[in-house]
Parts: sequence; C-alpha cells; structure tokens
Amino acid sequence: MSEVKRNCAGVIECGKVAWRIHCVPMDKNRTEGSAVFEKTVLPPPCGMHRLSVAPMMDWTDRHCRYLHRLLTRHTLLYTEMVTTGALLHGDVPRHLQYNTQEHPLALQLGGSEPADLAHCARLGQEWGYDEINLNCGCPSERVQRGAFGACLMHEATLVADCVKAMVDVVDVPVTVKHRIGIDKNEDYTFVRDFVGTVAQAGCQVFIVHARNAWLKGLSPKENREVPPLRYDTVYQLKKDFPHLTIAINGGITQTAQIAKHLQHVDGAMLGREAYHNPWWLSAWDEAFYGAAPFTGSRESVELQMVAYMEDQARLHGTPWPTIARHMLGLRHGLPGARRWRQVWSDHKLKDRPPRAVLALAHAPAVV
Repeated sequence: MSEVKRNCAGVIECGKVAWRIHCVPMDKNRTEGSAVFEKTVLPPPCGMHRLSVAPMMDWTDRHCRYLHRLLTRHTLLYTEMVTTGALLHGDVPRHLQYNTQEHPLALQLGGSEPADLAHCARLGQEWGYDEINLNCGCPSERVQRGAFGACLMHEATLVADCVKAMVDVVDVPVTVKHRIGIDKNEDYTFVRDFVGTVAQAGCQVFIVHARNAWLKGLSPKENREVPPLRYDTVYQLKKDFPHLTIAINGGITQTAQIAKHLQHVDGAMLGREAYHNPWWLSAWDEAFYGAAPFTGSRESVELQMVAYMEDQARLHGTPWPTIARHMLGLRHGLPGARRWRQVWSDHKLKDRPPRAVLALAHAPAVV
C-alpha cells in the first residue's frame, strides 16, 4: 500500500496522486468551514528526466528500446509518436505493446482533441506506461494536416485543455515536448507564454527542442538542421519557471555537452546520435546517475540481442532483420565495423537463424 503523507505545500500524497487542500471559510449559508480536495498529479521523481532518448518515428520502436535498455538502466525511453486515431480506430496492442524491461518508459501521443487524448492517455496508463507525453514539436506536413504537432504551439489554450483532459484521468505525469518558436518568430515571450499557459493546466515537465519549427518550406530533416539552435532560450525558461522540470533537446552529440546543459536545466534529451551510436548510452548511468560502471561489452550486448531475436521469432514471428537494424551502430568507430554492419544488414541472409548471422559477422574477412 502506498504511504500517505502531507507535504509542506498542503498536499496529501499517496503514490503518484495527491489532493491539494483548499480551506473554504464559513459564510451565512454554512454553519462551519469545510475543505475542498482537488486532485493533482505529483511531479515525477527527481532525476527521471535527467537523461532521455527522444521519440523518433520509425526508429524508437520496442526493439530499439530493448537494445537501449541493455545499455542504460536509468535513462527514460520514449515510444515513437502514436496518434490518437491509431489507438481509437486501430490495433491497440500493436501500438502499445512493449517489453517489461523497458521501464522507465513514456508514451508519446499525437492529437489535438482533448477527449480523444484523455481516452488514449487512460489506455497508456492501463498498459503500464510511466508517463504520457504530448507532441507539440513535430513540424511535418503530414502531422500538420492532422492539426497536431508543432502547429499546436499557436493554440496554447487548446494545448492546456488537452493537458487538463489527460491529467484529470491519469495518475502518471503528463508532459509536453515542444519547440521554442514557430517559423521565424524568435520572440521569447511566445514560448514563455506557451509554457506558462500549459503549466497552469497541470503540466510540470517540458521537453524543449531548442530550435524553431518552420512549418513551411522545410522538410522534417531540414527542420532539425536549418533553424538555429538557441540553447539560451531554454535556459531562460528554467530561470522563469524554476518550479517546473525543463529538459533540453536538439544538437546534443557529446557527453561534455550534456554536462554543460545540466548546469542550466534539469535534463537532456538525446536523439539521432544516441540511435546511430548506441554504445554511447553505456556510459550514461555512471556519468549522470552515479551508478556503477557498465560491465558489459559490445559482444555481450550483441549476444543478448541475438537471444532476443530468437525469442521474438518464437513468440511473435518477428524476422530478425526487423530487430537487427537498430543495432547497426553498435560497433561505430571500431575496425571492421563496416563489414559487420554489412553482414547484419544483408537481407540475403534473412532466412538464416540469427546465430548463424552472428557467426558470419565475426568471421575473418575473405581476402
């Protein structure tokens, strides 16, 4: 049973849920005062967002996350964005299934209808996700046509309504990932007011991509490269909202960069560098969580992935290339990495068992 306690802010806490007490004074229609209890959601445990791997479409599926969890025990992992339409009208288990080893794990939703998001957030909690995240940062035209993603930053009140609808029906944290601006508007008050409005609805965690989203004229790839990085804007958000958890995202490729950002904000979210160079993750628990050094090797992680491929083939009929594609960067920078990648990505070998492919990948090259 969860411990029940009252904290210094007048909140009775029980697990992840709390009730804030509002004292109502006597009036002529009542003979005595009373207390009104308002449900609220406690902020996530300190450090939960210290490091995270970004939600990346077509990349951070459950097989990718299983690899990442072999390398770091503490880093928060995110699903690919799942639209409300996919959960309302599609195959829910296909979209929400995950491996229990993946925790802590957040579900990212894409949508703009409060009722739909509330329903999907409830599904996420029922499936055991540790956080529900709303995508307000994706600039792709397909997402814009669905009236969600980065274009939602133009409608802070609607985003607040969406957040409140989710907060009202789940006990896990509801968070928002967003940009620092839209198109070429670099006025800080725009993102400041967005965060302030959404925070009032119950969001206490904001993951901020330190670039504007240009909604016209750039591809999603160009939107990750062309708009300039403005880290100081994210730092200023933390100064203006010290009670909120602010994590920074965008252009972070080195451990030293992470350490520098953590001097100014609460967390850092890593994206494509983490995917392309997954071995980097093996250093994070020691460097940023004070944990013991990682004792495995690339070879031991590869063996665990082969065992996982065998399990997934037996349980779900999953072809091993569907899983192996996520570990092609595991030997990044090492001699022989190119040939190793070629073997694991050779679809002519798809009918061979993964242990046979493993042996080929490590066999001496034929001259």
